[in-house]
Amino acid sequence: MGKIKVFVENIGEISIDEGSTLEDISNLVYKNDYKKYLGAKIENEVFHLKTVAKDGEKIKFIDITDIDGHRIYTRTLGLIYVTACEEIFPGYNANIEHSLGEGFYTELSNKITISFSEIEKIKERMWEIVKADIPIERKRIKRIDALKIFEEKGYEDKVRLYTHVEKDEIHVYKILEHIDTFYGYVAPSTGYIKNFDLKYYYPGAILLSPNQKSQAEIPEFVEQRKLAKVFKEAEDWANILDLGYLGSLNDKIINGSIDEVVRVSEALHEKKIASFADDICKDESINLIMIAGPSSSGKTTFAQRLAVQLKVNGKRPISISVDDYFVDREDTPKNEYGEYDFEALEAIDVKRLNRDLIRLLEGSEVELPVYNFITGRSEPSGVKVKVDEDHPIIVEGLHALNPKLTSSIPEKNKYKIYVSALTQLNIDAHNRIPTTDTRILRRMVRDSKFRGNDIERTFKLWELVRAGEEKNIFPYQEEADAMFDSSLVYELTVLKKYVVPLLKEVDKTSIYYSEAKRLLKFLSYFKDIEDESMIPPTSILREFIGGSSFKKH
Repeated sequence: MGKIKVFVENIGEISIDEGSTLEDISNLVYKNDYKKYLGAKIENEVFHLKTVAKDGEKIKFIDITDIDGHRIYTRTLGLIYVTACEEIFPGYNANIEHSLGEGFYTELSNKITISFSEIEKIKERMWEIVKADIPIERKRIKRIDALKIFEEKGYEDKVRLYTHVEKDEIHVYKILEHIDTFYGYVAPSTGYIKNFDLKYYYPGAILLSPNQKSQAEIPEFVEQRKLAKVFKEAEDWANILDLGYLGSLNDKIINGSIDEVVRVSEALHEKKIASFADDICKDESINLIMIAGPSSSGKTTFAQRLAVQLKVNGKRPISISVDDYFVDREDTPKNEYGEYDFEALEAIDVKRLNRDLIRLLEGSEVELPVYNFITGRSEPSGVKVKVDEDHPIIVEGLHALNPKLTSSIPEKNKYKIYVSALTQLNIDAHNRIPTTDTRILRRMVRDSKFRGNDIERTFKLWELVRAGEEKNIFPYQEEADAMFDSSLVYELTVLKKYVVPLLKEVDKTSIYYSEAKRLLKFLSYFKDIEDESMIPPTSILREFIGGSSFKKH
């Protein structure tokens, strides 16, 4: 057997046997610690550890601190969980529904509840599988054979999905007697899992794994009751309309019934927004409506639709943007990289905002400021406003749910709304669609169409935005009086045609290549909606694809 040379990042050039896999190299280089590394990147592309190395390749092994390594870890853990549940609950499938706090909410099919004692049985069996270091075989099989296996197992969601996939063969993973598909790689064996936990969460369970920062430690699970309720409402609604999984959505596009899906989705949004307006108008003490949410959640359109519904109730709302209350540029705080941190609360002139709000609530006339982003100065807008009990004030901004932003205003006078695209749809029962994927795809389209940003810049800005959300938005989401899921079950089938050409522009020289390739593969599962005429001009989706009837303030 001949020898070849490869270069391992932080190690240097090494000589290996021809035919060696990436796992073989990891074992050779890292010895007893090799199972810390879950995959590898070569030319910014992620590879499975059973991939055979080629002469001259530059290899970067990735662990759980890398986003792709963390995804491999959580997929592998999910596979072990599903396998254990299949053994303990024969005839029932385990569904991985959505993220919740630091974990994933899971439940059994057919509304079967998991008892506290059964949680312990599942956990015990999972640890047995992990400690046995059972191989996880990855192999390519004919699609028609995979469909037969899924039919026998009762995986209707996978049958419906892969019926429309235009591939002769697909990759499957086999562990013990369980065969599954995953959108992305899993580890070569169960021994790569170092730690996990399973918590009782009626009627299902919360599956917890280490995150990118915690290394092998399991982060504390903090219950988010309001968010869990919104997810449950979305799940129930999707199941009623047979729209829980992507295969069913693709069916409706193919059979021509997608227009009804669009109409019902939009009607559900309108009904929820109207209910918020009704709640606000029932309480005479509410005169300040605070709206916050992560990037690309559709907050702008939501705020304007809420204003319309308030007018239906006889109110005449005015809107104030927190962005107009930025401090002067030289007073803006800086982050650890020495760059201006516009997402910090200290970047807002909180004192002035509170002063203006109090004066308005007391009946005085106030001239609103406007922030000049070119000069970095707050300037008079020339717009003078005065309010009474029929003029609620809508405040939309990054920190709107943070009590410190409007600390001078009594809580009884506020109605706080958290807006986010929480995603009602999953690929199948074992492959969820992260809420962040929906939002970044929205942002890519908007940045390209309306902001002149190329795909590379969107990726770069997204990293900063996500860090700001973790610090400034998510900790306060449970402060909300109401939560609005701005996702539309059909939207990715519309966004796809805009996003795919942008993602294809990212080549292997880019550090974002692996992410672009992942999103392209993800979108390949979706059928396209070409006709956008059925999407109303008031839709939140119009904020991103264009054609909105709402004007920007």
